[in-house]
Amino acid sequence: MPNWAEQVTAIATAIGAIGLVSAIGAAVFAGRQVEEARIGRQAEIAADFFRRWNDKEMVETRRLVATYRTPEALRDAYVRHMAANDMEAYVLLREPDYFEQLGALEEHGGFSFEMIHSLLGHRLVDRHELWRPTIDAMGGTEAYPLFDRLATKMQKALHAASST
Repeated sequence: MPNWAEQVTAIATAIGAIGLVSAIGAAVFAGRQVEEARIGRQAEIAADFFRRWNDKEMVETRRLVATYRTPEALRDAYVRHMAANDMEAYVLLREPDYFEQLGALEEHGGFSFEMIHSLLGHRLVDRHELWRPTIDAMGGTEAYPLFDRLATKMQKALHAASST
């Protein structure tokens, strides 16, 4: 039969083990709560961001962009409008600005690449190709580096997916 010191040690060890398991459980629960909050926040940002794609100003921009049949025609129009300081130049810039902001959100963890891939995929690459001559006329990828990085990343992901 164990003496009182051994009994107290056994009880204290059991209580410590229960406390440790409870602490681990609480940490796991807290981690899940943080992850759920992050996912919820990201979903909210995504909904807002993609709602912007269809707001009045972006529809106006996309309609204007659609009037140019080629990437080169878009570039020429942008250069002409910018030289004249026409409002159309600034309306046109809404689209690459939009994608630059999307690239910033993705790069800084505000938006998952997987979500962008699911929602935009080829469209992002196609829009980047459309804007490439215009961006080159602005001085190259330095004008919209995050848009360029995001489109390049998407192009690689799409290529990898089609290779498998």
